[in-house]
Amino acid sequence: MAMFENLSDRLERSFKILKGEGKITEINVAETLKDVRRALLDADVNYKTAKEFTESVRQKALGQEVLTAVKPHQLMIKIVHDELALLMGATATDVNIKGNPAIILMSGLQGSGKTTFSGKLANLLKSKRGKNPLLVACDVYRPAAIEQLKILGEQIGIPVYAEEENKNPVEIAQHAVQFAKQHGKDLVIIDTAGRLAIDEAMMTEITAIKNAVNPQEILFVVDAMTGQDAVNTAKEFNERLDFNGVVLTKLDGDTRGGAALSIRSVVNKPIKFVGTGEKLDAIDIFHPERMADRILGMGDIVSLVEKAQEQYNEEEARRLQKKIAKNQFDFNDFIAQIQQIKKMGNLKDLASMIPGVGKQIKDLDIDDDAFKSIEAIICSMTPKERSNPEILNGSRRARIAKGSGTNIQEVNNLIKQFDQTRKMMRAMTSGGGKAMLRNMRRR
Repeated sequence: MAMFENLSDRLERSFKILKGEGKITEINVAETLKDVRRALLDADVNYKTAKEFTESVRQKALGQEVLTAVKPHQLMIKIVHDELALLMGATATDVNIKGNPAIILMSGLQGSGKTTFSGKLANLLKSKRGKNPLLVACDVYRPAAIEQLKILGEQIGIPVYAEEENKNPVEIAQHAVQFAKQHGKDLVIIDTAGRLAIDEAMMTEITAIKNAVNPQEILFVVDAMTGQDAVNTAKEFNERLDFNGVVLTKLDGDTRGGAALSIRSVVNKPIKFVGTGEKLDAIDIFHPERMADRILGMGDIVSLVEKAQEQYNEEEARRLQKKIAKNQFDFNDFIAQIQQIKKMGNLKDLASMIPGVGKQIKDLDIDDDAFKSIEAIICSMTPKERSNPEILNGSRRARIAKGSGTNIQEVNNLIKQFDQTRKMMRAMTSGGGKAMLRNMRRR
């Protein structure tokens, strides 16, 4: 994740102080943790949080007997990892959607991403939890807010309740809950107005909405890129609303990450969701331990597997296996697999979830256009050519290169890579491949 790259580098440098040391001592721990604290402060982590964090790590490090098999810097990384996860809440916290209808009230400043997140959350709870949501437009001040929510609702097939003439958000919220009950909606997500800064009118209004509809869940939405300001705003909102959880938006941005690390310890409320991009499926449940993995450059293989499983179709996999076994895997199947990978999210983000890869690719520019030339080449083939790759002779390849805006070398390289992939896949599904795997297991 872009936001933690600088912190990851700084922490790695801090741990190098202990490399080559035979044991953990007061002196080398103090030196390492001074550097860790400086790294956290530079990442815009709250000063009190950074101080308490490093003190907790110091006590745990000095209280440890270092096993001969574990080097001191490795032990320190383990302690820092566990403390980072604890700092961010230890485990994922679920959203409360019990109730008929369950009511979720969104709060936050203008520009934090409340409206977009309301749509993302409705989409997630509809597709993953089988809920039947209703979005409610209670931002009666920002002219485009109602229209924005309606457009989002249309994109995800979720109705939006709005009263264009009524400027009383408390009444709109109450009417929306009645509407939901009458129309069999089991989830109501209320988008509220924000301001550019905290003011009494906004706080009074959202408190009145809370008291009128008695929501099961109040989420505070904040832009992660605002750093310590995000933490201070969270504190003020929590004092008035006593919200249930935090949503960090724009976590994909090039920011220092201090809000994600500080907010839990300051308001003592869990981070429940993170927004990781513009698309309506760019929303993740927040897992503190996985985030600690990523901050320390350990990747996040669990999230990667989960994303793959979301796109996995068992029936399609069986069909594909039969085609591979009969050497019938073709360019139609190839491009279908590319589409599946693209649905999983941003390619650089996906690659950074593989342990050890994040650091290697941080300076590489990997975007969603990485497959563009491959897709252009395959799309320039006729249906017959895609189904029968063996007929791709010289003249056909020249035509495909011209039609795809590539050159003959790129076309030849793709076909060569495709042939190699097909052979390897067939070897792994053939009797010989299975026997080879069995022998490997025995060893």
